[in-house]
Amino acid sequence: MSKDFYEILGVSKDASDAEIKKAYRKMAHKYHPDKDGGDEAKFKEVNEAYQTLSDSTKRAQYDQFGQTFNGATGGSSTSGGGFGGFDFSNFGQATGGQGFEFNFGGGAEDIFSEMFGGGRRGGRRGRDIQVDVEIDFFEVIKGTIKEISVYKSVECSRCNGTGGEPGAKEETCKTCGGSGHVQKTMQTILGTIAQQIVCNDCNGKGKTFDKKCSKCKGVGHYREEVKESVDIPAGINDGQSIAISGKGEIGQNGAPAGDLIVTVHVKSDNRFVRDGYDIRTTSHINFAQAALGDKIDVETVDGIVKMKVPAGTQSGEIYKIRGKGVPKLRGIGRGDHLVEIIVDVPTKLSRKERKIIEQLKDLQ
Repeated sequence: MSKDFYEILGVSKDASDAEIKKAYRKMAHKYHPDKDGGDEAKFKEVNEAYQTLSDSTKRAQYDQFGQTFNGATGGSSTSGGGFGGFDFSNFGQATGGQGFEFNFGGGAEDIFSEMFGGGRRGGRRGRDIQVDVEIDFFEVIKGTIKEISVYKSVECSRCNGTGGEPGAKEETCKTCGGSGHVQKTMQTILGTIAQQIVCNDCNGKGKTFDKKCSKCKGVGHYREEVKESVDIPAGINDGQSIAISGKGEIGQNGAPAGDLIVTVHVKSDNRFVRDGYDIRTTSHINFAQAALGDKIDVETVDGIVKMKVPAGTQSGEIYKIRGKGVPKLRGIGRGDHLVEIIVDVPTKLSRKERKIIEQLKDLQ
């Protein structure tokens, strides 16, 4: 029976690349043979599923032909198929029991690096932080500044990120010889995987101190709540995000910090409806106003505006008040305020009103 790679990773058939990668990371953590409670067979299945579904070409072929199609060779897959559709079952025999060193590229390297404490040479950029903020309808028109609280890693204020207590003696790290990295090997069902990881003793700095910083315990950073001001421009849309460079998590070993991604949510207003850069409202008039015309008060985001209703206006007609809409986010000027007229037809008439309307009827 063919395997369902989607079921193995626990994702739907329309899962995005990010969802597949997230599911793989979770499953690989769970079943890795070097972990307590790991399952070698399951780990192999998970790898096989990920290597197919993470490649757009292989995934399309799998969706069309099923597991019997081998994305690497275009032929039938073997019972021992593993990473990338290749059979690793005889690797140990072919080398006299010696393991291989695999150099994974792209996403696989990043995933293994995250799973087992690895790191590339040099510092790694800090992670982005995503937060949500809510504003009201009028703040969309005028723009606003919001202060938000973010809990994140920041550079230690006592040691300025060095990890050493002020005045402590600095020396070359004995563990990594000053490189900031050490080599780590892992025995897996695929052979021996070797990679460079950040040295734990110096946290990748290549230097150690005879006394660690008392505030950050030698790490060079700590987590705390930070207040950030977010400038939200007029005209922003509900659900739109603003990226604030360098306000995310601190980077490693001098690498830049990540970004703060602020997603804006706009509270609805029962008086106004946004339509692109225009604003829509309704105004009710009576039969006489519709027939004879009139000037009516219209509430806009800038206050009350007088608007002329021409004689003979029909219910449902829309009139425009120019320049009273939403400011254009990446342009000059504003949209318009569109007013839909609703003519209220009386449901109860006095005798006098009835006579007048009957006279009008006879005139037509």
